[in-house]
Amino acid sequence: MSRTVVHLLRHGEVDNPTKVLYGRLPGFLLSPLGEQMAQRATEALADRDVVEVVASPLERAVQTATPVAQSHGLQVRTDDRLLEATNVFQGQRVSVGDGVLRQPRAWRHLYNPFTPSWGEPYVELAARMRVAVSDARTRAQGHEAVLVSHQLPIWVARLDAEHRRFVHDPRRRQCALASLTSFVYDDDELVAITYTEPSADLIAAAGHSAATAAGA
Repeated sequence: MSRTVVHLLRHGEVDNPTKVLYGRLPGFLLSPLGEQMAQRATEALADRDVVEVVASPLERAVQTATPVAQSHGLQVRTDDRLLEATNVFQGQRVSVGDGVLRQPRAWRHLYNPFTPSWGEPYVELAARMRVAVSDARTRAQGHEAVLVSHQLPIWVARLDAEHRRFVHDPRRRQCALASLTSFVYDDDELVAITYTEPSADLIAAAGHSAATAAGA
């Protein structure tokens, strides 16, 4: 029996002083705190048998992946399947009671939270993440791989793996900044999903919600 682990690592905190939903926009880089979070993830994975590190092409994901890869003598490879979900509100403020969601012209995008109507369908997001995880598992057979992605793709990948409904309250996602959601396989069978937060104390000290951050 061969044990393989695929770690889904969420990127660290992003420098986003205007609090917009940055989505797939370029130019949003890790903050100094985010860089510390990336280092914490690196330390958490230092003794693991990591043979591959793959990241979403967005800068914040590549920045988070780089020290992890370097610690194992690897290069970061990018994969579009790990990208953030598309969202019609990208580039705008979407906090409750603030910004674009207060404008009637935005309400036509909010009619169906089950799809969701404002962005990439959950079923499509789950499908691309499922294949990305499967491919990483195949390449890292008997070892471990790290995939650096974003909050919603990681959370939907977990819901999909656990055969749970995709519709959810974003405030209840268990996917904090720089957290690790790890899929454990014996041969081709998923036998466990574990979750750890190497940066929990940094998040608490900064006053972040553990589960949410604009743009994710």
